[in-house]
Amino acid sequence: MDNIKGRIKAFSELGSFLSQFSSEKMAQKENVLHNDLFFEGFKHQLKIAGENNTWFTSDNLFFATQSWAEALTFDNLTQWTKNEQLGKGISKNVAVIMAGNIPLVGFHDFLSVLIAGHSITVKQSSNDKHLLPFLAKYLEYVSPELKGKIVFTNEKLTTFDAVIATGSNNTARYFEYYFKNKPNIIRKSRNSVAVITGNETESDLESLSDDIFKYFGLGCRSVSKLFVPKNYNFDSFFKGMYKRHEIINNAKYANNYDYNKAVYLMSEFDILENGFLMIKEDKSYASPIASVFYEYYDNSDDLKIKLFQDKEQIQCITSNNFIENEIPFGHTQKPKLWDYADGINTLDFLTNL
Repeated sequence: MDNIKGRIKAFSELGSFLSQFSSEKMAQKENVLHNDLFFEGFKHQLKIAGENNTWFTSDNLFFATQSWAEALTFDNLTQWTKNEQLGKGISKNVAVIMAGNIPLVGFHDFLSVLIAGHSITVKQSSNDKHLLPFLAKYLEYVSPELKGKIVFTNEKLTTFDAVIATGSNNTARYFEYYFKNKPNIIRKSRNSVAVITGNETESDLESLSDDIFKYFGLGCRSVSKLFVPKNYNFDSFFKGMYKRHEIINNAKYANNYDYNKAVYLMSEFDILENGFLMIKEDKSYASPIASVFYEYYDNSDDLKIKLFQDKEQIQCITSNNFIENEIPFGHTQKPKLWDYADGINTLDFLTNL
């Protein structure tokens, strides 16, 4: 089964397995392979993941598992890979250094390396270390040919042919130096933005609340910056945000809200807030938890030029008929397999090793 169709089938079986874990209920389905061995075990891993990292609430864990269940269908995997020359070259060992800001954040790189026919050595973040090794074991049962191709390590990386590393801007500088002699993809910090024109419906702004609050705003696809027209009235924005008001019941989020609000007030910054979200006029893209920055714009053409000039800092743009390649409100956290981080085609990189 060590061929592209076999690998697609293995990952589509994993998608079927993950489809059993949702916020509505966790229940075994018929015809899912190896449920007797893995179903209860994965329930336990979800529990441990949440205990190990309190940002990994059950809602966020289930959202991650459901997102991957929807992505990992036979049709999606086939469409994603159909134009790639996968598995034609020599199998390499690719090291992947993963972030840990949201559940399974490194899964796309994991999937890409294996679907391309390579072996993988994974160095995980301590913040997200429980789910992926278990799912890797499931894959090995579905496709025994993958045994020996997946290694997890806490040690210094020494033997590898290429590397994909994700980290902060500071760690990226270290990665760029350390891996300069190997083919690499080095990912730095990015944030996502929303462009508001003033013509949004109530439904648009409620959907935008998902882009802001999902994963507590910790993902690179989380909206942390708004661009609004001059003299924009934020009343309708805050009305849309109210959909997610219960987020303040999370103690860790509430602590961050209180802390950042105190910092802003002591610094005498002008902020607008509604009891669970603060917005502050600021040119930066990365805002602290429980806050979103905003910036006014005078005309759309100048804003489009700015967004293009700042593209290295931006993961995605959500808006309604404003700019090319925009993402609809409410969809920033629902990328397709072919929506690559940083706009870098990982499969092309892996195919050409």
